[in-house]
Amino acid sequence: MDLNGIININKPKDITSQTAVTRVKRLLNLKKAGHSGTLDPLATGVLPIMIGTAAKASPWLTGHNKRYIAGVKLGIETDSEDITGNVINEYAGPLPSFEEFKNAAESFIGKINQIPPMYSALKRDGKKLVDLARQGIVIERKAREIQIFSINTFCDDNLFFIDVACSKGTYIRTLCADIGKKLGCGATMNSLKRTQVGSFTIADSVTLEQIEKMNPQQIKDILIDTETVFTEYDIIKLPDFFNRLFKNGAPIDIRKLGLKDIAENRIFRIYDEKGFFALGEVIKIDGNLVLKVKKFF
Repeated sequence: MDLNGIININKPKDITSQTAVTRVKRLLNLKKAGHSGTLDPLATGVLPIMIGTAAKASPWLTGHNKRYIAGVKLGIETDSEDITGNVINEYAGPLPSFEEFKNAAESFIGKINQIPPMYSALKRDGKKLVDLARQGIVIERKAREIQIFSINTFCDDNLFFIDVACSKGTYIRTLCADIGKKLGCGATMNSLKRTQVGSFTIADSVTLEQIEKMNPQQIKDILIDTETVFTEYDIIKLPDFFNRLFKNGAPIDIRKLGLKDIAENRIFRIYDEKGFFALGEVIKIDGNLVLKVKKFF
């Protein structure tokens, strides 16, 4: 099958994101596929896998807002900030009530500064922090501004959970650890489910087991158009003459397209008679604003 698009996978626990991609490639006999927005083996949930030309959309998908449900275990701290790590501190006193937990969690709503964990794929001098952490090396990390749009808390069978909508770059296990610090008892993340990445939701996802049972037509039916990643951008449909120029990489003066009051660096979805095929960006050349190819799909 010649497939191009995105499959919204519900990643199971205890496998890496790359393992999920490898299984999809094997099941569908694909040469090219990739993912964006890694989920740790502990985590489950939404993992968009990009197939064929859709792999080019990866940088944009990474920047989308996300939503998670995390279990929070109060009273212990681990070196990885999740339940898979080594316990480095245990609290001996009485644990906070659910109401206290709720108030502490909600205090993180808004723009906050978060220090990335050592157990992360971030790099310093070409080395991943997680690799340094496994060697017992801890280095200073700069805080980064993130945004928590909402936090809802709930209790299920005496376990505490947070339902978090957040910006890119947010580490949920660090958020759990920070809630524990605020409560004074420490905390670690003991489960994680990603329920949304941009417009991709857990309700619309499929499991690897479901894919294994699908016929070729069913696979095509669940493929999501690459364009879905770019719905925030307005559409420009190019006339035939300018379409040919654009596809050959020539910049097009936006005035010739009848566009007015267009800001520099604005991005558009570009259409021809067959539909979406590229992103275009408005840049300035010799003092004039022009539409130039940013990425072909």
